[in-house]
Amino acid sequence: MPKPEKTTLTKLELQIMQAIWRLGPSNVAAVQEALAQDLAYTTVQTMLNILERKGKLKRTLRGRAFEYSATVSEAKASTHAVRDLVDRMFGGSSEELVMSLLKSRQIDPKKIAELSKRLAEEERKTAEDKA
Repeated sequence: MPKPEKTTLTKLELQIMQAIWRLGPSNVAAVQEALAQDLAYTTVQTMLNILERKGKLKRTLRGRAFEYSATVSEAKASTHAVRDLVDRMFGGSSEELVMSLLKSRQIDPKKIAELSKRLAEEERKTAEDKA
């Protein structure tokens, strides 16, 4: 069984993984149909095989076709992608990421305050669950 790698997904790999996460275990034709862009069957098959070699998918023979399923959750992939972005672009500083979002007006201070309240609520719930 291939060992999962700590690699960031390319744009097309991410689109294919999103299709698998949405559909569940699927064959090449189902993934091809689920993609927004029109890609050749062989292209989708190649990409699924690459993702399988990278350890992101596993495949099982069902009849005459392989069925592909995710070995990594969407949440885990998202967490890894964000960590990679913060490490590569912001020297590991999540504060610098937030400042960049503020400076580029992709998020405003009001939204930051709202998110802080939500975080405090989540932390409160977690503390209650542990008690």
